[in-house]
Amino acid sequence: MKGILRYATVALLVMAGVFAGTVILLGDEPAGPSGDAATSHTSVGVVPEQDLAKVGQAPSALVGKASVAVPEGLPASLAGTTPPDGWARTDSHGSLVPTPQLRQLFEYYLAALGEETLPQLVARIQQVLEQLEEPARSDAMAILGDYLDYKLALGELEASYGNAVSLDAGEMQRRMEEIRALRRTWMDARTANAFFANDEALDQFQVEKLRIRTDPSLSDEERQQSLARAEQALPAPVREARRETRKFSDYQQARSEFADDPEALRAWREKRFGEEGARQLEKVEAEQRAWENRWQAYSQELAELEDLGLVGPEREAAIDLLRDEYFEGAEKLRAEALDSIR
Repeated sequence: MKGILRYATVALLVMAGVFAGTVILLGDEPAGPSGDAATSHTSVGVVPEQDLAKVGQAPSALVGKASVAVPEGLPASLAGTTPPDGWARTDSHGSLVPTPQLRQLFEYYLAALGEETLPQLVARIQQVLEQLEEPARSDAMAILGDYLDYKLALGELEASYGNAVSLDAGEMQRRMEEIRALRRTWMDARTANAFFANDEALDQFQVEKLRIRTDPSLSDEERQQSLARAEQALPAPVREARRETRKFSDYQQARSEFADDPEALRAWREKRFGEEGARQLEKVEAEQRAWENRWQAYSQELAELEDLGLVGPEREAAIDLLRDEYFEGAEKLRAEALDSIR
C-alpha cells in the first residue's frame, strides 16, 4: 500500500511535468517546410544520406555508402557494454594490421542484428573506423566489406549442408576445409589468419578428438595420451582459455558441493585461484548478489507502478525515476536493457 501511495504521488508529479513540457512544445515556433524537417531533427550519429536502393545486393556495397540515421543510444543488448579495443594497430607505413580484435569489433555490433538493421550496424562500425588515419582507414573499410560478403557466403554454404544431426570425423574435416577455403576466397590470407587462426585450430582439435574417441584400435590409455597430444598442439592462447574454462566449470561444482559451508568454499577458492584471485572472485560474487537483491526489489516496485495504469510519457518518466532510486551508471543501462526484454 505504501508503494502504491508513493507512486500515485510520483504519477501526479510526472503528469504535471509532462503537461508543462507540452505547453512549451506547443509554443509559437513555426514548423519549417517538410523538406527541412528531416534536417532539423538529424541526430549527432547520422551517416550522410543517399538512396539505399542504389547500393546493390552485396553487403560490402553498404560500406562507405550507408544512408541511415544511427540512433544515439546503443541497441538494448549492448547497453552498458564497451566495444572491444586493441584493434587499431598500424605498421610503420600507417597501414592497418589485421588482428583478432578487429573481427571482435565487427562482431560486437553485428551481434545486434535484428535490434537494428544491417545498414544501421554497418554505419555504426564505420563511425568507429573513421577515427583511423589514412591509409589505415581505407584498409579497415575494405576489410569490413570483405568480411560482410564472407558472412553472407558462409550463411549460404552452411544452409547447403542441411540439418544433419551427427557427423563423422571425415565429414567434419571436409566441411572445415570448405569453410577455411571460403574465408581465403573473400579475404586475403593475412586477414583470414589473423581473424580465424585460433578458431581453425580449435575446429581441427574437435575433429581430432572425434577421430580419437571413435578409433576402436586405441586402448583407454592410448586414447588419453592421444587426446593430450592433440590439446598440446593447440595455440597457447587457446590452451590457456580451455584451462580457464575448466577452472570455472570446476568452481561451479565446488559451489554446489560447499553450498552450506562458506569457509570450505573460501578455502577451495584460495587453493584453486590463489589468495588474490579468491578475493577478487568473492568480491565479484558479492557485487552480483547485491545487484540481484536490488533487481528483485526494483522489479517488485515496478510491478506496483504498472498496476497504476500509467501510459505513454507518464509511464516512462515514472519508471525512469524508479530506476534512479536503485541503479546508477552502467547498472541503470543494464536495468533498462533487461526491462526492454521482459
